Amino acid sequence: MKKVHSSLNNVLDLEKWQRLQDSLAVAAKMAIITIDYKGIPITDHSSCCDFCSQVRQDPKFLPYCLKCDSRAGLEAVRTNKPYIYFCHFDIIDVAIPIIIDDKYLGAVMAGQVKLPPNEITEGLERMSYISDSKQASNKLSLLRNEYEAIPTLSYEQVKSVSEMLFQLCNYIIEAALEKQLAIDMYSSVTQDDRISSRSEKIVGYGVENIKKIKKEMSDTLIDAYILGTFDKKITIFSPLLRPAIEYIFMHKSEKISLKTVSEICHISPSYFSRMFYKETGEYFSKYLVKLKVMFAKDLLEKTEMPINQISESLGFDEVSYFIKKFKIQTGVTPLVYKKNLPK
Repeated sequence: MKKVHSSLNNVLDLEKWQRLQDSLAVAAKMAIITIDYKGIPITDHSSCCDFCSQVRQDPKFLPYCLKCDSRAGLEAVRTNKPYIYFCHFDIIDVAIPIIIDDKYLGAVMAGQVKLPPNEITEGLERMSYISDSKQASNKLSLLRNEYEAIPTLSYEQVKSVSEMLFQLCNYIIEAALEKQLAIDMYSSVTQDDRISSRSEKIVGYGVENIKKIKKEMSDTLIDAYILGTFDKKITIFSPLLRPAIEYIFMHKSEKISLKTVSEICHISPSYFSRMFYKETGEYFSKYLVKLKVMFAKDLLEKTEMPINQISESLGFDEVSYFIKKFKIQTGVTPLVYKKNLPK
């Protein structure tokens, strides 16, 4: 797999993400902030309560807040699900991991809520303890009104909101990655420097997904370049065989057998072969290679696609086999053909 960048702020439109986060915080009745995989905030705090805002501005207590964020984020990654916990002031917070294709990209930190009195909290961990209990008591006394104003949610509500944020945030970010990945795949096909400059922003993705998107982008571009040539060629065929040629065009990257095209034309393989030879003077297998070499010539003339990618896009298993067939048809290798094109 290619080396990729894994920073959320290189994938997301942070201005739009901030607006979404602000709305989610209001709807969820929780404060929310997004951090990257290093634990560094990439957004402002949405709906941060007055108590936590003032605590985080105090250099004596900020390290405890950061310790909570860091430890909870690691626990969320370890379990691959939202991690609910108590902070050093007995406030409920949640670390919601952003994990795409088994890669940790960051987390959405939510919470700043209290549980109702006598709510069962068995199993919830307290992430940090303030070493100077007198100092903590003094802070609570000073900010008593702000502490009492912190929203209250039941444990079940916290769990439901956490799961909703987990699913929603991962879905949105995965969609953003896929969009960026499509740009990267397009760049690899076109070799366009203006687009390639953005490829460093792509986050790692599954091999199968990359292959799928790459194939779709490649097929789309190839269709655009060889459409004119194909339109001219297809008109020479009778209505009986034309569906087979159309199929070849629509499935350029596949291996196409005589059995497949004869079934498409609703005739037997032997009858297809006779009719095909009668119309073209060539056997189907030889004509198929000849047609794909013609496609390859168009791509060499009109694009900067590398030879191995052209070979793969036209359904050849091995580049060496493609080069061999190309040389038989044209007398030169694809590389020599490309070099001899008029500037």
